[in-house]
Amino acid sequence: MKEVTIYSLVHCPYCVRAKDLLSRNNIPYKEIVVDDLPRVKIDEIFARSGMRTFPQIFAAEELIGGYSELKKVDDSVGIKSYLTK
Repeated sequence: MKEVTIYSLVHCPYCVRAKDLLSRNNIPYKEIVVDDLPRVKIDEIFARSGMRTFPQIFAAEELIGGYSELKKVDDSVGIKSYLTK
């Protein structure tokens, strides 16, 4: 199974939803809370993903997207199936 990393903000409702969806599917994930990161690190995250919002969810090095994209993957093929490809 691909390793999942989620970049999140502490008080972000979409971050909470994404983590909940992963937890309900028994998918382990590494969470990196960006609230206290230096601005240069946050800019690196933005540059890597091309996104300016959170959460940012990666499977291995591949960007899944935010919560909406994660939910679409789960609704279409199932997140577990996607992560085991």
